[in-house]
Amino acid sequence: MRSYTLAGGVIALALGVGFLAGREVPAAAQGQNRVLEIRTYVTPDRTGLDALVKRMSSESKIFDRLGMKSVGYFVAAEAPQSENTFVYILSHASREQAKTNWTNFGADAEWKALRTTSAPTGQLKIQSIFVSPTDFSPLK
Repeated sequence: MRSYTLAGGVIALALGVGFLAGREVPAAAQGQNRVLEIRTYVTPDRTGLDALVKRMSSESKIFDRLGMKSVGYFVAAEAPQSENTFVYILSHASREQAKTNWTNFGADAEWKALRTTSAPTGQLKIQSIFVSPTDFSPLK
């Protein structure tokens, strides 16, 4: 039950942040197929979280270079998730573009080098969800 509560809270936070971030862009300029990707990473412990946060500061530059718009990066605010949970939100032009973006990311030489030199300790549990704006959101 706790994971559903966390996931629901993360999604609500992400949508709120994403909608606020998109307000300055007119709806017509954003495109009808735009999707936000909410990614949640859970590390085994605080050491793994600290290493992941450090790596993500470099990884975010690769996202931007490859056309994956960074909306925001977050560490859970309340225990026990604050010890091991990292969430970030990316914006993609469409769901199909997201697939292409991730293919390009996986093949990127800079990412491959970063992955081998800065891997967080322990196994990461990764969850990804794609969301689209509703008709009444500020993004449309």
